[in-house]
Amino acid sequence: MPKPIPMNRRTWGVVWVVLCAVGLAVTAGLNASSAPDQSSEKPVSAECAQYIADIEMQLAKARQEGEEDGVLAFSRVRGAAGDDCREELRNHFGVDR
Repeated sequence: MPKPIPMNRRTWGVVWVVLCAVGLAVTAGLNASSAPDQSSEKPVSAECAQYIADIEMQLAKARQEGEEDGVLAFSRVRGAAGDDCREELRNHFGVDR
């Protein structure tokens, strides 16, 4: 049986570094290709942005008061815009929140 070719530690180290670099490059490429296109999202109206900011402020106030596990209820009078902020609220806060 032929004797295997011995590899020294330096060779193993170089092989390990090359494999890590290739893995990092592939990961960065996959992350860049799967990132959502930010330009396709429509901008949030000023009214919705203000409404989201108000909600964020009330959530921060509730957290400071130690009411993280409670239920916060929000209401507003429906203006001329109607329910145009519904989609923006879902995008900002997520469906499962």
